[in-house]
Amino acid sequence: MTDKNPTRETQPAKQDPGAPASPPGPQNPPSSQEKPGGIMDKIQQLGTPGLPNFQSNIHCLTIIGQIEGHLQLPPQNKTTKYEHIIPQLVAAEQNPNIEGILIVLNTVGGDVEAGLAIAEMIASSSKPTVALVLGGGHSIGVPVAVAADYSFIAETATMTIHPVRLTGLVIGVPQTFEYLDKMQDRVVSFITRHSNIKPEKFKELMFKTGELTRDIGTNVIGSDAVSYGLIDEVGGLGQALSKLNELIQAAKGQQEEEHLQQEQQQEGMLQ
Repeated sequence: MTDKNPTRETQPAKQDPGAPASPPGPQNPPSSQEKPGGIMDKIQQLGTPGLPNFQSNIHCLTIIGQIEGHLQLPPQNKTTKYEHIIPQLVAAEQNPNIEGILIVLNTVGGDVEAGLAIAEMIASSSKPTVALVLGGGHSIGVPVAVAADYSFIAETATMTIHPVRLTGLVIGVPQTFEYLDKMQDRVVSFITRHSNIKPEKFKELMFKTGELTRDIGTNVIGSDAVSYGLIDEVGGLGQALSKLNELIQAAKGQQEEEHLQQEQQQEGMLQ
């Protein structure tokens, strides 16, 4: 028997409380917590619901923890892998939209050859570079800091200067092995060529006794690093970015001047 009342509405079927919930669909859109990359995911990963999004002409390169080289460190160690840093420097060098590089350091040092490789890449870049030491720039982090065109150090930051050993950290006595002696000469030569410190003064700080409890060397604090000629200036993020923009403008002016000279030379040859 059919129902002849057309105004009667069909009641929705009651859902069993124990039944599983319906999957998200057009009528059940997923909440923001379920979307990949949603607000909750950003808070868990970054501690903030959003980050400023803009095109910058400056590439920020962070070197934190221990510089990892040929040997992989335990997973609980905070590390910076040199095979991650070097491709970034190559990409920044090739990218015409990147006009300057800001290197932010808070490192305890690490592998000597890996640190020197990063330092040589920074020093040989054609883009203006500025280094900022925050917290610490110890051991092999010193040549990385001085490799930039201009360097800053925070007032509370420190830099430990000491001899080299195979692990890239410290040794307890002066070197006797030829390999270590040559490696140490490479480090000292690089630092003195890219900073204003004299080789004699740097070696004096390196072999100083009585300051470090279990080793020889010196723990240099912000303003002392500047007075020794190791770092250019005491400052923070604002000063570092201001100096980098100044270097970028100077590089642009130099390129325009060289381009104008080339045009004048070409006109003279044609005449």
